[in-house]
Formats: sequence, C-alpha cells, structure tokens
Amino acid sequence: MAGPGGDAGWQGLEWEGLVTAALLGTERRGGAPVGLLDAAAVQTVRRRAGLRAAPAAALPEPAPRDPRPELPEPARQRLAQLLAGRAAGGSAGRGAAPDLAELLPQWLAAANARGYQAPHALLPDLLDAARARTDLRPHALALAGVRGLWLARLNPDWRFALRSGSGGTGLPDPADRQAVDTLWQEGLFAERVALLALIREHDPAAARELLAGTWGSERAEDRLMFLDSLRSGLSGADEAFLEAALADRSRNVRATAAELLSALPQSALAARMAERALACVGPEGVEAPSECDAGMQRDGVVKRPPAGRGERSWWLGQIVEAAPLSCWRERFGGLGPAEIVALPVAEGWAEDLHAAWCRAAVRQRDGAWATALLGSAAAPPAAGPGTASLAERAKLLETLPPAERAQWVAEFIAAHGLSEAFQLLGVCAVPWAAPLGRAVVDALDIARDAGSYPWSFSGVMGLAERCLDPAEAGRLEVLAAAYEESPDAGTVSVSGAVGYWGEAFRRLVATLCLRAAMHRELGGG
Repeated sequence: MAGPGGDAGWQGLEWEGLVTAALLGTERRGGAPVGLLDAAAVQTVRRRAGLRAAPAAALPEPAPRDPRPELPEPARQRLAQLLAGRAAGGSAGRGAAPDLAELLPQWLAAANARGYQAPHALLPDLLDAARARTDLRPHALALAGVRGLWLARLNPDWRFALRSGSGGTGLPDPADRQAVDTLWQEGLFAERVALLALIREHDPAAARELLAGTWGSERAEDRLMFLDSLRSGLSGADEAFLEAALADRSRNVRATAAELLSALPQSALAARMAERALACVGPEGVEAPSECDAGMQRDGVVKRPPAGRGERSWWLGQIVEAAPLSCWRERFGGLGPAEIVALPVAEGWAEDLHAAWCRAAVRQRDGAWATALLGSAAAPPAAGPGTASLAERAKLLETLPPAERAQWVAEFIAAHGLSEAFQLLGVCAVPWAAPLGRAVVDALDIARDAGSYPWSFSGVMGLAERCLDPAEAGRLEVLAAAYEESPDAGTVSVSGAVGYWGEAFRRLVATLCLRAAMHRELGGG
C-alpha cells in the first residue's frame, strides 16, 4: 500500500518503530518520508479496527428519594432566575436592577426554613453556585439534600459537598455508634470536624467522649480545631476535659482551653482568675501584677506582650478579661455594672481596665455589662464609657437581645449619621426592626439632601437592600419621587448626586419589592 515514492520497507514496522523513525528522522533508514506516512496510516487503521469494545460501566444506584415537598412553581422559577443571575456576574452594569446574586443567600435560607427540596433540574446549577461561593454552601447543600449528595459523587467538581459539614453530607445518624466510630477513626479531617459538630449538637457528652478517645494521638493543629467545637453547648460538664487541656504541649491549645474555661463563671480557673483580678483592682485603685508566674501562664496568661505594650498592663488585661464579671459587685460595695464602669480610675489605667471588661462581657455573654460599657448611643463615640472602637462595640451589641440591639443602633444613627454605623448595622437581625429601618432611611435622606458624596454610602445601601424590611418600599418610593421632582434636581451642582441617588433609591425599592415577592412565592404571605 505504498504511495508514490513510498517505501514498502516501512510496512514491516510496528507502531512504536514508526514513531521512533519519525522522531529520529527517515534518513537513518534511507526511506522516503511519504512511505513512513503511508505505513503510519495503515497501522492507524489496524489499531482502530482491532480495538474491542469495552464493557459498559455499571449504572449508578438510583438517587435516593427526597421526602420534602417540592417548591411552588413561582418559587422554582425564581430560583432559576437567581442562579442565572449569579452565573451572569451579579450586579455588573445593573443600573437600578436588583442584585440577584446577593439575594440568593436570603432565598435559600427562606426555602430551607420552609422545608422545601431543590428542583432536580436545578441541582447542577445549585452545586455550581455552592462551589463558587463558600458562603452559599450551608444553605445550598441543605436545599440540595440527599439527591445533591448523590449527584456530587458523580462529578469531581462537586466533591466539596462530600467533605462539607452542611446540608446533605452523608454524615451518619448520631445514634449509629458503629458508623460514628468508623468515620471518626477513618474519615478525612473535614469529615471528622463536621461529625464532631453534629454529635455535639445532639449529645454534648458523647462528643466530648469521642474527642477524648483519640485526643492523645491527634496533631496539635487538629486538637485546636476539635477543641473549638466545644464552644457550642459549653457547660460545666466540659470543665474536667478543658482543665486537663491546660497542660497540653501546644500553646494555642492551652490558650483556647483557658478561654473556654473563663467563659464558665463557676469553673476553678474562673475562681483563680477572680482571686488575681480582685487583688489588682478595687475601689482604692489599680495595682497591676509585677510578674507573670507559672500559675498564671498555666491558666492562659501570655507572658510576652505585643510590641508597644507594657508587660504589666498586658498581664492585667488578660487577668481581668478572664475573671467572672460577677466578682466585681461585692468588690465595689454592691454597685451594679453601670455604676462600676462610671467610677473614676486613677493613674491612667481606665482604658486598659474598661477594654478588659469589654472582652469579658463578650466572652461571658453578659448583656448587663455590655449595656453599661456601651453607654448612651447618643454620646460621642470617643466619650463612651467602655470603648470608642466600633469593632468592639459591635461585639458588645451581639450580646444584647435583637430588639435592644436594633434600638441602640437606631439611636446611634439618629445622633451620628451613617458614616460610622456600617459595622454596627452588620450585627443587627434581618430584617431590620422598624425603628432601625426608619433611622437608616431617614439618615440616607438627610445625607442626600446635604449633598454628601453619594458613593460614601454604597456599603450601607448594599446592606439596606438585603436587610431593610420590605414594608419600607412605599416610603422610599415617595422620597425618591419627591426628590427627583425637586426644582433643584437638574442643576449642575447636584446633578451627579441626583443621578446616583435616584438610581440607588430605585434599585433599593426594586430590591425590597423583589424580596417581598420571593417570600410570597415561598408561601410566606
């Protein structure tokens, strides 16, 4: 089958020989290149013709049944729209249109709260969304359920779902002790973390026993992650385990154990810290520790301070932070938290002492102390009794009931505007309570009328789209229309701001209306 100018000598070579000749050059064998190509063509036909059909792969087991109810058709269409909006790039160039990508987490949470299952046809898009955004995974995988888990086993891109601690993860029933023990002994680290969290939720004592069984053989970094899981459901029953962990060979593990023990006001560590704190602080003044002895270090006090911090103030802060707040009432003659915080502190120790009390209030979830340290929302932030730091104030606010939290932030916004309120708004329950929603809308309207740079409030606008109660849509429509009809709206000095504010308010109204529609479609009225 040699072609013109071909060489039949090439025909005797197998495929490997032809490849070698092509790599080394035909001159070495004295044959024509055309003949080599002809021979390669013949061998290709032979190789293809000689292949035997492989047995078909076994079909996977059918997907398990999901007993949850299906979504109403309008809600199914809405999910498809939100997933398509995410894939299309979210808010790019959307003008006054709602940001569908940012509404997807809310929709997923609402659908899961009502116990729906994901439409089968949308499972691939849902898993793709969870793969792209880790913040979506808990709710997305919960909606995907057992069928999503089944599908994830068939596509390597979705294997994250098999390792996740949320949604349809295939974790065993906490009551199935054999399956729990097998996964704990043989599972991947992420699976073991998820398993421990699951067991802790159902039976805190069983989770602690599971962890104690392998504690000595775990890596230091793994011990730290496992120990952190005890924060959920922390109680006095965990004290013995945590007290033993104070002698751990890892400094980070020791520090975490000490922190957890200090969150138990009745623990032996809390009593030891109270004794130290009361020896340092009282009505007569503050006397910081002069040394950091071995007992203090065992109880979690770090000896070496960070750069720029004095040793004594560093040690004092750690001791007061870990002492139970209940110990101060008797020390200060029966005064309450607000009265204690208001007392003058001599010798420049006030900032260190109040900052330590703030951390203690957050750690011990003490609302009375948090309220005292926050002080009046109307007072200038720098004059706050506890801290001027907005980040610390946000942590203190999280210890308060949602209604009190919203009221305090509303008063803060009314007094100081929105410029410094972003972190505080982020810890308020969604949807925002009516007083907080009104305060935000009023502040936006004031900022707009004052001619403020509109992009300064883009972060707050984004929060408002996700967090305002949809009932505020009507009021916002009136405000937007009234401003756009203002005789000054077309002047050069404000035209740029007007354009932005008009678009931003229209987008805010459209988003609130869409959120209301989402809840109606899910059966929320």
